[in-house]
Amino acid sequence: MFQIGDRIVYPMHGAGVIEAIEEKEILGQKKSYFVINLNNMRLMFPMESNLGIRQVVDSNILEDVLNLFQEESDPIPNPALRSRMYMNKIKSGNIYEGVQVIRDLIRMGKKRTLATGDKMMLDNAKQIFISELMLVKGIAQEQAVHLLNEAIHP
Repeated sequence: MFQIGDRIVYPMHGAGVIEAIEEKEILGQKKSYFVINLNNMRLMFPMESNLGIRQVVDSNILEDVLNLFQEESDPIPNPALRSRMYMNKIKSGNIYEGVQVIRDLIRMGKKRTLATGDKMMLDNAKQIFISELMLVKGIAQEQAVHLLNEAIHP
């Protein structure tokens, strides 16, 4: 499992570092929790949980992922289906699927104005990816945003 100091990605929230392991009693049950700091938010999750949490990717995988922005894609035209499918991709925690969501919504936004739900999903997917980019590259948020924008618009 994970240890203090591990760099992880928590789907739907982003990347962070495990800062501590704490024992808490909730409803009469004692459990051990990982404590991570994500975007100035302290998050705790049970050590035995299966929430799709994973280690951050290495720099080779990150470079491969950045190349996904240049691949062709066909955004899903049906808004309800698109929302459900893209949300499932983000929830999976898979970096490739998260970048596909960003790529597809950006391309769709070039053709027409994004609906509010699509815009919010795009912003969320970008923040999750940027947080992992910051950890993998060891860079500040502004640099990560710049790197993402370069990958999107070479």
